[in-house]
This record gives sequence, structure tokens and C-alpha cells, in this order.
Amino acid sequence: MHIAVIGSGYVGLVTGACFAEFGVDVTCVDVDDQKIERLLNGVMPIYEPGLEHLVAKNTQAGRLRFTTDVRQAVEQALVIFLAVGTPPLPDGSPDLSYVDSAAASVAQYMNGYKVVVTKSTVPIGTGERIRSLINERKKTRANFGVVSNPEFLREGAAINDFMRPDRVVIGSRDEEAIAIMKDLYRPLYLIEAPFVITSLEAAELTKYAANAFLATKVSFINEIANLCDKIGCDVHDVARGIGMDKRIGSKFLHPGPGFGGSCFPKDTRALSSVARQFGNESLIVDAVIEVNRRQSSEMFAKIGKLVGPLEGKKIAVLGLAFKPETDDMREAPAIGIIQHLTESGATVTAYDPVAKDEAVKVLPDISYADDEYDAVAGADALVFVTEWNQFRALDMTRVRDLMKSPKVADLRNIYEPEDMREMGFEYVGVGR
Repeated sequence: MHIAVIGSGYVGLVTGACFAEFGVDVTCVDVDDQKIERLLNGVMPIYEPGLEHLVAKNTQAGRLRFTTDVRQAVEQALVIFLAVGTPPLPDGSPDLSYVDSAAASVAQYMNGYKVVVTKSTVPIGTGERIRSLINERKKTRANFGVVSNPEFLREGAAINDFMRPDRVVIGSRDEEAIAIMKDLYRPLYLIEAPFVITSLEAAELTKYAANAFLATKVSFINEIANLCDKIGCDVHDVARGIGMDKRIGSKFLHPGPGFGGSCFPKDTRALSSVARQFGNESLIVDAVIEVNRRQSSEMFAKIGKLVGPLEGKKIAVLGLAFKPETDDMREAPAIGIIQHLTESGATVTAYDPVAKDEAVKVLPDISYADDEYDAVAGADALVFVTEWNQFRALDMTRVRDLMKSPKVADLRNIYEPEDMREMGFEYVGVGR
């Protein structure tokens, strides 16, 4: 089987590389000729563990190709994945212009039966929107099927999530298209991956609902952590106590500076927008968004209480990406926190193992260190924002001796408060 993936960003590239690993012939298409040129030279546009090796392996095997030629890709493919961006509009609703453009290309070059699959996160009704657009613009009498096959990939663990998914959701009313999708995912039947076959609309909503629910857990535990700070108890004890309840579970009960990235902020706002379009209130989702918005201010206040007046102070920030094992800076909590610091007169020196190049684009006016110890030298305070594993094993005696003032705001609760205080640090965590 030959497939095309239109859009070679995070979702499209991982999807294409993993299907190639399944033995499928894959052509990844993008309108960005510079991105395609870099991919042809083996240079990844994103950081994702294991992706560079997977791309190189399958490119060499001839199963994975990159091109800007949409026509050739569409004509050769039986299944065409739309994995283009859906950035938020000012009202929070997704911008579907890239989806429309990709669907128009499919219509223009369709030369036989095709299965058109939305891999991007799209609002309810997008599948039928694509069906109507292709029917209006196609130049042949060829039939086609429309499928919603949302991705559930965690940045930093995307390849494993694709190869060993919790579930595969396939939404369509076209039986032939469903059968082809099952055949495409046949390797996952060998590991008994669960498949959910449903309507287009239910599949589209499932993606938003899943991310909104996980974001709810994050905002909930952050509210509890802020309460723990006032009460004087440890949020880790509370999280452990409630997480042992199998109805709740322990995942996503880790307090911190709030959620960021390409999914949770965008998808919660989009779900709220969809609810309004259908005349429905989204009180819980709206509250989740508001709690997350406030969390950055809560963290800044925590730092201010620890450090005192920030004017003229040097603050070291460790971790910039919104989570470990990625260079993604989209809506990263570090951005708001650092902007608060610099607006208050502090100077910031930051270090992140992989996100510097992306961070410079959104935080061009701060200093960037070569490593953790370079960042903390002469600092009046150290702020942990992203919990990279290498930050868990720092020589904290060396860190203390390098700092001008041994003060630590640990916004990811990487270290134990008592251990830090015994070493001579003034230490604050989140909910501890």
C-alpha cells in the first residue's frame, strides 16, 4: 500500500516514519521547500527521541520519501493523511485554512478511489466539510472515503505511542475506507491494540475530550497544590492518596507551572469554542483554562517572595521547553515566567538541553548558558521550570557554591525540601 502524508511537521513526520517502519510506502509532502530539503539531507525539523534514526532507516530502505510535489503524492497514494497545522484564531477556534488547502489539492489531483484521513486535531464537522469541499472541486468521477483518525502522541514518547498505542480511533461512515484503515494498521492487531470504530463526529470529539480531561487533571492538582501551600501540607501526599483510587489514577497529578505545548492550551480553547458554536456551556473546560492562565502568575509570586525585589537580580532558569524530551516552546510556561522576571527588572540566564534554538525565537533578549553550572554562576536565585532528567542529578553543592545567593524555586518539585534546606538553600516548591 502507498500512502501520502500532507504536512511534515510533528504529527506528519512521526506518522510517516512509523508507517514506513510498518513496511508501508510513504510519501511525506510539505509546501515548505526548505524543510523538505533539510529532511532529504537527514536534518530533522523537530527534536523527538528516536525519530532521526527511524527516518534515516526507512529513507535508506526506500519506503519513506519527501517531496513538495503534491500531485505526484496524491496520484500514487490510496490513503492520504492530512497532518497540517490548525493554529488557533483569536476566538480560540481552530484555523482550518491549511486543512481546506490540503483537501483542495486532493480534489484537484484525485485519479481514483482515495481514503482522505484527518490526522490533525480538527473541530467537529471537519470531516463532512472535507467531503463537501472535495465533491465540489474534484475533476473526476472518482469516489472517496473520509476518515477521522486522531493522533494521541506525547511529545518525547511519540514513536512508542504510535507503535504501541492505548487505542486507535477510526471514525467514518464509509465501510470500504474503514476496511482499508484496518488493513493499514494491521501490524497493531498482532499486539492486540484496541480499535475504536465510530462516527466521524465522535472521533473528532474524542481527541478534544481526551486532551481536555488530561488538562483538567493538571489544573486540578495545581489548584490543590496552591491550597497546600496555604495549609502547610505536602501536595505529593495528597496526589498519592487520590491517585491510588483506580477511578482517578496517578497520571497527570504532578503540580507545576501549568500546561503548555501544542495540544492542551489549543485544544481546551477549541473545545470551549465548539461548545459555544453548538449553544452549549463548557463551564469545566473554561475553568481549566482560567486556572492554567493564573498559574504563571502564581509561580512568579512564589519567585518574588523567595527573592524579594527583582530589580537588578540575576535569575538562572533551568528548562525552557514545555516538557522534557522535546524542543517545543509553544505556550511553554517558561515564556510567561521569564517575561514576568525581565519586566520586573531581573536579568535571566537560561539553559535547556535541546530547546535553545526554538527559545531564542520567542525569548531573544535573555542570555543562554552552555550548561547548568554556567547558568547558575553568580545567580541570585535558581528557578527549575522543566524537569529534564539531567537536572535531577546535579551537584547541588557545586550549584550552591557557584550562586551569589543560594535560593531555589523548584517549580517541578525535582528535589526534596528538607534535603535542600539541610544543604543551605532557601527552597520553595509547588504545594510543599
